[in-house]
Amino acid sequence: MTVVLAVLVLIVAGAFVALRATGSDRPGTDSPEAGFARDMSTHHSQAVEMSFIVRDRTKDAPTRLLAYDIINTQRAQIGMMTAWLDDWGLPQADPAGRMRWMSGHAGHSGTAAPAAADGAIMPGMATRTQLAELGRLSGKDAEVFYLRLMIAHHRAGVDMAQAALTLSRRPQVRRLAQTMVDGQKSEIALMNTMLAERGAAAR
Repeated sequence: MTVVLAVLVLIVAGAFVALRATGSDRPGTDSPEAGFARDMSTHHSQAVEMSFIVRDRTKDAPTRLLAYDIINTQRAQIGMMTAWLDDWGLPQADPAGRMRWMSGHAGHSGTAAPAAADGAIMPGMATRTQLAELGRLSGKDAEVFYLRLMIAHHRAGVDMAQAALTLSRRPQVRRLAQTMVDGQKSEIALMNTMLAERGAAAR
């Protein structure tokens, strides 16, 4: 019995080590995975908001198609990240502040982000004034303003996704982060082309 018990203990211990090695254990509330899921969901939410605004401010088919693509893609990704947090038993918001999970990445301090002026709570996010302006513009003016705002938004989103690739070993997080990097870089190139087509300088 003693030998059998010892073997069982070794099996359980080995399984635990394997789980740790593969990242199958649940991330903690201060983990980069949780921070990425929370902050990127908030970041995505504004991209969806801006895309709904421009959809109603122009009849231009390429702009409306881009807006629909961003709405659908980023809503689906928000759903995935929300489900992760639920599965991990973690709150959807971090009371200690945004962007802490990026500590040590690309010069980020990892401290709680201060309250940003005019509602731009994370890098790349539009201010309340900019959102209001987007809602007032129409036609080509709205298209150009949207493209400029969204390029800045996407560039910051790519930085966040690349931080997740650096800081996380969890396969599901890395897959989604890589998808974001690839997709948003492609859309930045597309949006710069669209700006040029509208006689506006690339960003």
